[in-house]
Amino acid sequence: MHDPTAFSVAVPGGFSVRSDLRPGDVGRIITLHGTVYAREYGFDTTFEAYVAGSLADFALNPRRGRLCIVERGASLAGCVGAVDLSGSEAQLRWFLVDPAARGRGLGRWLLDEAVSYGRREGYSSVALWTVSTLAAAARLYQSAGFKKVAEEPGRRWGLEVIEEKYVLRLR
Repeated sequence: MHDPTAFSVAVPGGFSVRSDLRPGDVGRIITLHGTVYAREYGFDTTFEAYVAGSLADFALNPRRGRLCIVERGASLAGCVGAVDLSGSEAQLRWFLVDPAARGRGLGRWLLDEAVSYGRREGYSSVALWTVSTLAAAARLYQSAGFKKVAEEPGRRWGLEVIEEKYVLRLR
């Protein structure tokens, strides 16, 4: 399906960002999430399956949403999605920058693009779920105006975690 609002732009550092989903993208995004979260946080393969399920749903079922993919050449450097959660609220999904590409402002660029998408589409808020061990991500969300509204401890992805919900009111 052609998205007339799809874009492709160059960003500093030799990276490009695009919003069209191409063959191989779903697998690359799942792989990046699985390997990075296992290496950095000790998550098991159930996290990869969790990402795979939601990303497959996005790819298979056309709905309001946007996925931005950052590349340097043929290598995946990061991604973020903003998908319809309730008609009035968008959810930030699949937000990750490859460790080799961090420190260049890509995370901030992706977050800003996802929030801008939510504003353009008329959402009243953007929500996201993360875990408490991702302190740098929490600082980024808070610096963009997101507020923590909930915490849920539990066992997920092979670990005891505290899931945190953040919300940014857009209007």
